[in-house]
Amino acid sequence: MLRMVAGLVPPTAGRILFGDQVMADPAQGISVPAESRNLGMVFQSYALWPHLTLQRNCSLGLEARRIPAGEIGRRVDEALAMVGLAGLSERYPHQLSGGQQQRVALARAVALEPGVLLFDEPLSNLDAALHEQMCIEIRSVQQRLGITTIYVTHNQAEAMLVSDRIGVMRDGAILQVGTPQHIYVEPRDEFIAGFFGKANLLRGDALGNGVRIGGSMLVVTTPLAQGGATLLIRPEAVTFGGDGPNVFDGEIRQAVFLGDQVEYEVRVDSLDATLRVQAPSTMPSLSGRVRICLPPERLMPLATRN
Repeated sequence: MLRMVAGLVPPTAGRILFGDQVMADPAQGISVPAESRNLGMVFQSYALWPHLTLQRNCSLGLEARRIPAGEIGRRVDEALAMVGLAGLSERYPHQLSGGQQQRVALARAVALEPGVLLFDEPLSNLDAALHEQMCIEIRSVQQRLGITTIYVTHNQAEAMLVSDRIGVMRDGAILQVGTPQHIYVEPRDEFIAGFFGKANLLRGDALGNGVRIGGSMLVVTTPLAQGGATLLIRPEAVTFGGDGPNVFDGEIRQAVFLGDQVEYEVRVDSLDATLRVQAPSTMPSLSGRVRICLPPERLMPLATRN
């Protein structure tokens, strides 16, 4: 999809528009060349010229567009300053860290002053410590410039950090589009629920305001049509203790310390399920037999997708 937007691969159907301007429409024989689409692209591999300085890496695209030399210098200096590399314009890529090289790739794209900015998994070559920092920097630059941006990633945390809207794709089809919060809280089906965040999925038979799972009945707030049903509850929504509906006995099988949280695996025989439960690490540690509550308002029915 990204390569079709960039003009590197022709679509076989449909249309690609930048605002009201048609970039590709196979039915009408329209295909605007990539060099005429006013795009900036940041590649996964950085794609920097190793024998050129940062200044020259960022200026080549502007020279190809016949931008005056004075304007090229201004744009490159501003772009490098924007990504925190002011004063390093005469260095070569091998003299930089991986994070700095990715900033150069971003500066090169920004210097073109594009109408659309494309990212192809730009942080996959960076270690975990740099991921969040670079996500914040990319988001900051995008917000400052106000450029429409398409960002492709397999990392869900990256997607939530940088985006206004997320489109979840599978096998070439867009399954759901929404804000990060909407995708996480109200996933459309089982695949999205499991792909986007940690999920407890409970399958049973719907009976009006409840779902029978094993020998137990789970109360839900949304009436369901009779038949097979799948319910989602996120680990942080399950609580320990409590009274009222959906309280079950379980046994802790494992506890993993995650810094500000502890994630427990709790076996609940009456639901024939092992549930993930997240609790603040400030709570006293738990072990052995416990009671857990699945609040009815936090149980979400899902569509089933093979």
